[in-house]
Amino acid sequence: MRKKIELVPSLLSSDFSKIEAEIKAVEKAGAKRLHLDVMDGHFVPNITFGPIIINAIRKLTKLHLETHLMIENPAKYLDAFIAAGSDTILFHIEADKRPESIIELLRQKGIRPGIVLNPDTPVDKILTFLPAIDQVLIMTVYPGFGGQKMIKECLEKVEMLNKIRNSRKYELMIEVDGGVNEKTIGDVVKVGTDLIVAGSAIFGKRSPYDNFKILERVIDENINKR
Repeated sequence: MRKKIELVPSLLSSDFSKIEAEIKAVEKAGAKRLHLDVMDGHFVPNITFGPIIINAIRKLTKLHLETHLMIENPAKYLDAFIAAGSDTILFHIEADKRPESIIELLRQKGIRPGIVLNPDTPVDKILTFLPAIDQVLIMTVYPGFGGQKMIKECLEKVEMLNKIRNSRKYELMIEVDGGVNEKTIGDVVKVGTDLIVAGSAIFGKRSPYDNFKILERVIDENINKR
């Protein structure tokens, strides 16, 4: 089982009027990747940003960019998000009828593919695709808005995926997104997560640097309890 856990800042919660400073702060704190939430107002009830903003972010940092597509018909827009500078592209299993074609295209383009599960979607839905992807993102809130309370029952999916990954020797990272804060992150660590997305818990009160370090400390306190 992997020991190192990465904390992944979600830029949707950052102050875009000073986005470069926000990115530099989490870089200095030790972030290795950034999470970019793309919403279209159809698949989820909110609109955020698209390839133009991601391309601008790409010019500001060399960190790994994981783009989370909360959009209908994601296959139609893959080329634009690849060209913008995404390193990993995460798409919802609920949003496309042919996920295998998306995975294949991303592989051909040298992009790491990942699948996202909404709170009501069971792990069984993606078992066929696990050998072909690099990452599974478990949503612990209903996607569309930040600042929601974590649905802790969703963490059972992480435990289930861990058992499957270990028994079948899959090279797969498991990520959790939704309701992560100083009080809940310990539970996320204990179930065997590799990547933990945090938005308002990093870009809220205090500085992003200090918040990142506080969450990292809680991760370290709980990592041996998994």
